[in-house]
Amino acid sequence: MRAIETFPNLVTMFFVRAQEKGDAPFLWRKSGGQWQSQSWAEVARQVAALAAALKAQGLKPGDPVMLVSENRPEFCIADLAIMAAGCVTVPTYTTNTTRDHQHILTDSGARAVIVSTAKLAQALMPAVVRSQASFVIGMEPLRGAQGTCVCHVWSDLIAAHASDPAAAVDAVAAGQSAARNDQACIIYTSGTGGAPRGVMQHHGAILANVEGAAKVVAEDFGWGDEVFLSFLPLSHAYEHSGGQFLPMLLAGQIYYAEGLEKLASNIEEARPTIMVVVPRLFEVLRTRIIKSIEKQGKFPTYLLAQALRIAAREQAGRGSILDLPMKTLLARTLVPKIRARFGGRMKALVSGGAPLNPDVGLFFHAMGLTLLQGYGQTEAGPVISCNRPRAGIAMDTVGPPLDGVEVKIAEDGEILVRGELVMHGYWRNPVETEKVLRDGWLHTGDIGEIDAKGRIRITDRKKDLIVNDKGDNVSPQKVEGMLTLQPEIGQAMVYGDRRPHLVGLIVPDAEWTRDWAIGQGVALDSVDTNPAYQAALRAAVDRVNDDLSVIERVRRFILADEPFGIENEEMTPSMKIRRHVLRKRYAERLDALYKG
Repeated sequence: MRAIETFPNLVTMFFVRAQEKGDAPFLWRKSGGQWQSQSWAEVARQVAALAAALKAQGLKPGDPVMLVSENRPEFCIADLAIMAAGCVTVPTYTTNTTRDHQHILTDSGARAVIVSTAKLAQALMPAVVRSQASFVIGMEPLRGAQGTCVCHVWSDLIAAHASDPAAAVDAVAAGQSAARNDQACIIYTSGTGGAPRGVMQHHGAILANVEGAAKVVAEDFGWGDEVFLSFLPLSHAYEHSGGQFLPMLLAGQIYYAEGLEKLASNIEEARPTIMVVVPRLFEVLRTRIIKSIEKQGKFPTYLLAQALRIAAREQAGRGSILDLPMKTLLARTLVPKIRARFGGRMKALVSGGAPLNPDVGLFFHAMGLTLLQGYGQTEAGPVISCNRPRAGIAMDTVGPPLDGVEVKIAEDGEILVRGELVMHGYWRNPVETEKVLRDGWLHTGDIGEIDAKGRIRITDRKKDLIVNDKGDNVSPQKVEGMLTLQPEIGQAMVYGDRRPHLVGLIVPDAEWTRDWAIGQGVALDSVDTNPAYQAALRAAVDRVNDDLSVIERVRRFILADEPFGIENEEMTPSMKIRRHVLRKRYAERLDALYKG
């Protein structure tokens, strides 16, 4: 097995890999209907040139540089160039409003901004002109966006500062670049409960993460020619470490997905070996696959039921030799078709960013796909632990800690973490830093336990717990996860702090609603007030209630006015619901459910 190297910083890791790989393909994008690649050598040349350009514009070591871009090769190049210039990357979400940009620009003190398109610059530039940033670089021309700000064109800067990557490597070797303990980036948390805070991630935090993750790949799956499909926002720590720097360490290739609507076809085309995704996407894929199978008739539906039955028995340690004929039939019929949808060479799908419902994990296991649930926080690089086959995959756990990560459970059940992966603190926020970093331990805010095999099991989130009027604790994520597994329900939030019972806010599944309306001969725009429609949703909630304790059951519910989304600020860019926003919007109607 190839050894997992250690590096002094992320820039060195990249340049070493670029020297090894040369003209081999590295970054892929789809253009004109065709996938086109940039080689390691070409990317290295652009990184060196852009780093030289940033220095020529007067940036000094330690200066923050804001990066606003969708997932594309230039994001990776810009990120590395900023660090190669000795500066600190501040990646931000493309969905940010002008107010969001203003907060991050002011809080970070960014000295420059790199933005991908004129469209994204529309929300960004009003904030830039009121900030301390001295110039903006557009990956594409920013026509009409200049105003009073100095704007440069990406291609012009790179052409004017052509540099030999070998010189950049020499500069790193001469100690002109960062050490593992030096700051690499400021990643702003997506703010499920308020204004984002800047997490100071140092080079060692990300390197420790990718080294631990690479060891899982090497030991459990075999380190080969790895291909990643980048889909989650690169401004999110999970994709930043797992979808960009992990492929770099593994000398892999990165394909940049075209977006959610084309993700399924991109997976089949790129044929990734590893993919990091959030649970919500797995829930959507599961629903689509089940519907597709059910439409094929009774026999495929029967096979699906048998696959799930066998998978559940195996997960419970009750696998039987009597299942072998059925498993053979499944391996010849259902499973190959499902695996083909994922490109046919997927080693592992890795779920992170939010809790994964065990039933979703069980489904993908039944379909012959290895789904690993990970656990972490932006404050920890972000990966703390990950399920791995050699430790035994249990769908209700998030696996053992990565190498070099210490985890212990505090007296109140809170999960504490220590190691190189832990952040140095929140940028310019010592008060909040002192709340979570105490005696060298990161206080995660999550409640959990460690099983006999050393795997972490998350049981609750301290801040998200609902405490009813009798003092009982309820985990809303558990209930919401069960609700959204019902075909009738697309999204859900439960409510009931200091109340006698839970009530719910529900977004019906759009596809199910359309099919129901057609089947009932009802106009789609009038279904919300239709008693039969309400009864069908009530039946779905009752099915979930049958599997819940008395204090967890959802007694009544209302329908949301629209789906929870990033655009209406009801979800974070990593697809977690913003409870405080939803509670504020629907508080009056939710409170009314407790009357009469």
